[in-house]
Amino acid sequence: MIEIKELTFKYEGAKKYALENISLEIQKGDFVGIIGESGAGKTTLCSCINGLIPHHYSGDFYGAVKVEGQDTFDIKPDKLALKVGSVFQDIESQIVSYFVEDEILFGLENFGIPADQIENRITEALSALDISELRHREISTLSGGQKQKVVFAAILALQPEYLVLDEPTGELDPASSLQIFKLLKKLNEEKGITIIVAEQKIMLLCEFVKKLIVLEKGTVVHYGEIRSTLTHQKEMEEAGINCPRVLTLTGKMMQEGLTPAGMKNEERICLNTQEAAAFVKKCMNEKTAGGAK
Repeated sequence: MIEIKELTFKYEGAKKYALENISLEIQKGDFVGIIGESGAGKTTLCSCINGLIPHHYSGDFYGAVKVEGQDTFDIKPDKLALKVGSVFQDIESQIVSYFVEDEILFGLENFGIPADQIENRITEALSALDISELRHREISTLSGGQKQKVVFAAILALQPEYLVLDEPTGELDPASSLQIFKLLKKLNEEKGITIIVAEQKIMLLCEFVKKLIVLEKGTVVHYGEIRSTLTHQKEMEEAGINCPRVLTLTGKMMQEGLTPAGMKNEERICLNTQEAAAFVKKCMNEKTAGGAK
C-alpha cells in the first residue's frame, strides 16, 4: 500500500506550492489514474511517489509518502526503483544505451538480477510491448513512440510491484496508446501490479482505471472509484478537465428529459462508447414502452 499523509511540496525557487496538503491511500492491486489540467501537480505527485522528490528535486517538503510502510524520504530512489518502476514524460532522459537490447540489459545488470533470468526477462518484456523486432536496433533510429515502448520494456523487465507512469502515451498514436493501456490492465489483473498513471487522455483513463485522482492547483478535489468520481463532472470541468463526450451526451439526455423519470445521476455514467450506446438504447426503449402505455 502507498500512504500519502499531508503531503505539501514547493520546488526550490518557486513562489507557489506544487502540491498542498494531500492525504490519500492507494491499495495494493489498485489501478489509479491521475488527471488535471497542465500545472495541476500530476508530475509532481508521481515524483513524490517514486522518490524523485525529495532526492532529485529539492524544495520545501512536508508530510510523508510511504510505500509498504517505508518512508520514501529515507529510501534512495535506486533502491525504491526495484519496488516502484517509473516511466517519465521525458523519455530521452531515461535512455542510457546505444542499442535496444543494451537499454533493457542495463537495468537488469545494475540491479543485480541473476544471470540465468536475464534472457527470459528481456524476451518477455520486448514481447509484451510487441517490439521484439527492435531488439538489435540502434535507439537513435527509432521513432518517439518506439523509444517510449523501449523504456517501458526496460522498466517492465525489472518486474516492479508498483508502476508509476507520467503520460506514458504522450508520443504514441491512438492504436499504440490503447495497446499500452491494455497491457497495463493485463499487468494489473494477472500479475497484481499496482498501476498509477497520470494521463491527459481522460477517455483512456475512464475505460481502464479503477479509481481516479482529480487534481486542481496542487490539491486533490476528488478521489475515489471511477464512476463515483465522474458524477462530479461539473466540478471537473470547472477545474479545466475536459470530461469524456459520452458523459456530456448522457448528461444532456437527462437535462432534456430523454431518460426515465427518477433516474439518478450516477446511473448515466458511461466509461466508453459501448456503454453509452447501450445506455441510449435502453433509454429509448423505456421511453417508447412508456409512451405506448
